[in-house]
Amino acid sequence: MNEKEQRILTLIRKNPFITQQELAEQLKLSRSAVAGYISSLTKQGKIVGRAYVLPEPSRIVCIGGANVDRKAQSLSTVRFGTSNPVTVTQSCGGVARNIAENLGRLGESVSLLTVVGDDQEGEWLLATTGAYVDMSQIAKQTNAHTGTYTAVLDEKGEMVIALADMAIYDTITTDFIQKRWPYISSASIVLLDTNFPSEVLTFVIERCREEGIPLCVAPVSAPKMKKLPSDLRGVTWLIANRDEALTLAGMEGERTEAADDYILSLGVEHVVITCGAKGITYKNQRGESGTIAAPSIDVVDVTGAGDAFVSGFLYGMNQGKSFADACQLGMSSSIIALQTKETVCSRLNEHALNQTCQHYFS
Repeated sequence: MNEKEQRILTLIRKNPFITQQELAEQLKLSRSAVAGYISSLTKQGKIVGRAYVLPEPSRIVCIGGANVDRKAQSLSTVRFGTSNPVTVTQSCGGVARNIAENLGRLGESVSLLTVVGDDQEGEWLLATTGAYVDMSQIAKQTNAHTGTYTAVLDEKGEMVIALADMAIYDTITTDFIQKRWPYISSASIVLLDTNFPSEVLTFVIERCREEGIPLCVAPVSAPKMKKLPSDLRGVTWLIANRDEALTLAGMEGERTEAADDYILSLGVEHVVITCGAKGITYKNQRGESGTIAAPSIDVVDVTGAGDAFVSGFLYGMNQGKSFADACQLGMSSSIIALQTKETVCSRLNEHALNQTCQHYFS
């Protein structure tokens, strides 16, 4: 599917009775163009029947952060205590949000459970993400600001300081999850990042274990790994970078192989450790293990590559691929992300992902 077809499917999922004229107006296309996309989607089996009946998809539910990311890069040497001329860019962020949008662009049925403020930033996040993701389970807080992350960079692009206002995530309680559990429990896969409080993470992990729901945990950072409980039974896949994995294992400075085994001993079924330019290692409780070297590519920006990996991996698992093949799809998704300045690559789709995977790993 191309981007226009993906957006049409998203709108139809929200309103199966939407007309072609309404689709055309919302997407700023001609009605004849929409009719052509509808015909293509019907031939692909994405739509069945005349009333836009959608085949029931396997839905992935992403739980965690959604915030506004800003970068302010100085145009000259940074001088403290005075005004500095900068260029400012803004994008949508948050691990769970980024993964959800990537999955939506890959044609997966995906929902996001998060919290935003009743403010301009929150409205912008909802509108931008809603083109690819079901946002019906979002909570709005009137007494908190939407999460923001602001990085100040010097003239060479190196970080000077970063400012994170994520207090809104502390307002999430287990009641937020409990009220939405019937919706969550119908998912084919649940993705959980570590932005929410420890008791919420524990609650989701325990419920997924009790009900046999496949759960993927994607840490946000090494410090936030400490929010996870010591009993990780119920976590089907844990995907972490090297620093995060070693922090969880209490093995800073050690080999990643030792961290693999320790994390598995906590109850995780499958663990994947990403090591940047060195590739990845993967291992599971059944003794399946391996490494995948990172292909040599021209890297434009590493931002979003980790989230892209998780998205490609979950796409593979949801498509019934093997553990190893899903890892290759994850790496292919991160390759696409590494070659753009965008946190979520606008060129990402099923065709691009599978073509990249075939090119580098066939």
